[in-house]
Amino acid sequence: MIHLDRLTYRYPRRSTPALSAITEEMAPGSYTVVAGPSGAGKSTLLRALNGLVPHFYGGVFGGRVLVQGIDTRRVQPADLGRIVGFVGQDPERQTVMDRVEDEIAFGPENYGLPRHEIRLRVEEALDLLGIAPLRDREIASLSGGERQRVVIAAAMAMRPPVLALDEPTSQLDPWSAEAVLSVLDRLHADLGTTVVIAEHRLDRVLPSAERVLLLGSDGSIVASGPPRSVAAALQYPPPLVRLGLALGWDPLPLTVREGRRLAQSMPPPVTPLNDPSAGGDVVLEVQGVTFRYGERTTLRDVSAVFREGTVTALMGRNGAGKTTLLKHLNGLLRPAAGRILLRGQDIAGTATPDLARTVAYLPQNPSAMLFNETVAAEVRFTLRALGLPGDVGPALEMAGVAHLAARNPRDLSTGERQRVALAAVLASAPAVLLLDEPTRGLDGEARERLIALLRRLAGIGTCVVMATHDVELAAVCADRVLLLGDGEVVADGPPRQVLTGSLTYATQINRIFGGRALVLEDIPGFEAHQHAVSDPERVAPPVAGS
Repeated sequence: MIHLDRLTYRYPRRSTPALSAITEEMAPGSYTVVAGPSGAGKSTLLRALNGLVPHFYGGVFGGRVLVQGIDTRRVQPADLGRIVGFVGQDPERQTVMDRVEDEIAFGPENYGLPRHEIRLRVEEALDLLGIAPLRDREIASLSGGERQRVVIAAAMAMRPPVLALDEPTSQLDPWSAEAVLSVLDRLHADLGTTVVIAEHRLDRVLPSAERVLLLGSDGSIVASGPPRSVAAALQYPPPLVRLGLALGWDPLPLTVREGRRLAQSMPPPVTPLNDPSAGGDVVLEVQGVTFRYGERTTLRDVSAVFREGTVTALMGRNGAGKTTLLKHLNGLLRPAAGRILLRGQDIAGTATPDLARTVAYLPQNPSAMLFNETVAAEVRFTLRALGLPGDVGPALEMAGVAHLAARNPRDLSTGERQRVALAAVLASAPAVLLLDEPTRGLDGEARERLIALLRRLAGIGTCVVMATHDVELAAVCADRVLLLGDGEVVADGPPRQVLTGSLTYATQINRIFGGRALVLEDIPGFEAHQHAVSDPERVAPPVAGS
């Protein structure tokens, strides 16, 4: 039993609480999803379950948290680790060993388990997460998604009765995400493991949840109950739930199977025959690029062009080469063979800092690039580093973080830090914007703002290239999808051509209706619900030197 009794918590240097009077019970063997906007306290609640709040973070703690009858304030997190396995939002900050196998064995070894028991647990965790081929790899060489699976495997190797996971699929490709969630379902159903997940991608976890705890922006409980009832109250529900609400389907569908059954009597969707325009002039051209990390070839003879005024989604499984390709486009990596042309000129002779004036890059883990004392100072630092004058206000407005200008980035949620980093790269008004998993940690409102912003940037001629596992984002935002597999281009075309009918990358709508149906607006009778969210298009894009 997990018992939260009037849990209230405020971080150091903060004047407002992250959690406010949370009272909730989670039965042994239950499956609870914690939802809510960025900064609502989801991560904080999970940290309270294993004692990181308040033991590690400090701050002001009120109320009680009991896990299996143990008061978490009276036990250190190291001791609670036997009971609560914790997987944080940033796997980059959770690993302590160099090799994958050693990382998974680290926890059981520290608890003094027998050697044969440690070996058994490591093998099971490797197999459960499908990462046995990675066992001898250096963790530093892994992709973000591969590292995320290693961290989950390390938590599972402890065999705790409670698993608390903070956005455990945020960096995983669709197939890997389904595989991880399937493992959690097995642990929950077969072993009675109590599962508590904080997640923005509710389409993935609502079907498994027994209960949803919805937090508001003030850190208090807005709603708590069965998934269908709470889903109906969400401001930004998943596409399938939005469709069910718009069409009055009862019961509200949470799975594609349920949606397909309810859609049987509907007329077939009428979808546009024309694909998005090809865009303007070529800005970046990749010609026969090959790259190797040590003995591993991560890009194999890749050729592609990227044009003005387009949004391109780079997709593919974890380790397919998406981040590696992005880092070639801005000169962070240099090819072993082939070349990259920027407006017809080979970038081989151009220093990376000089390229940054034209080609901006937002990495997968934005926390690594935030080190100033305030949000405004972060954006100002970027302009100064590039030798550009300018006002930070427009970039803060476009990224939706103007209200956070005086805050310390270290005090923000992952989604908020993501938007701060986006503001920093937008400040120079780059001709090319490279984004690595830009929706990681974003709530529904921030995600809608991002989509509108990217379309706005494309409308004024910016070339946007984003690596993403978010098929719904690619469907509504991208003009083109470039699919990588084992470092090679395996598909390249408009979203309707690449995503529809795919076993892995089809949207919820396509899985239900088939054919060329891709997004909600393709469905007869659907009227998109407009939410009260400030329109990024009303804010003029920042102009460097203004």
